[in-house]
Amino acid sequence: MGFEQLAALKAQLAKQAKEAKEARPAKEARPAKQSKDARPAKDARPAKPQRARPAGSAAPAAPAKPVDPVIQAIGKLQKRFPLAFPKNPAPKLPLKVGIFEDLLQHASTLGLDEAMLREAVRTWCRGTRYWTCMVEGVERVDLAGQPAGQVTLADAKRAQQQRGQQHRASRAQKGKQQAAGEPAVEASAEAAKVAEVANGESANAQPAVDEAAKPE
Repeated sequence: MGFEQLAALKAQLAKQAKEAKEARPAKEARPAKQSKDARPAKDARPAKPQRARPAGSAAPAAPAKPVDPVIQAIGKLQKRFPLAFPKNPAPKLPLKVGIFEDLLQHASTLGLDEAMLREAVRTWCRGTRYWTCMVEGVERVDLAGQPAGQVTLADAKRAQQQRGQQHRASRAQKGKQQAAGEPAVEASAEAAKVAEVANGESANAQPAVDEAAKPE
């Protein structure tokens, strides 16, 4: 085949290819694939609204325990006469015989009536912490903390008897509770509360107290 024939054949094939291409319908361009980042995010679920608690739904606070009036009265004595009524852990001092009469003169200032004042002094003058200070020859003090008499031998013996009675009563009470399978507590809850909170001691009520607590 000559050069001219080869060129003519090549031109004819090119023409046929061009016609076939023009006759073929143009294909629609395919949309480009979306990347993962380009994908529309899923609709976020709306956050659940927090349920507002009604004002009265809050757990009620535990009611405060009422303070024993005797404890309040002793607190007033400690604040007004700290040398005669020292706060725990300071040791107690034997009070002047007849100090109750001296306190009556300050009843209005203290805001205490005679009955409450008497009960406060009686409570103060019993219990281990007070009986321990009742030693023969130790000076008694007045409201200002000044010497006012001494503890006699009879006073000291009476205090020792009170301590012994308290110890025996406490052991007997604990023995009964242990036999009954109950937790050991003080025999007198009211006396224990007064002693522990106001005086820092454990005291059972006793019929006898120091002479200082008795009105003359």
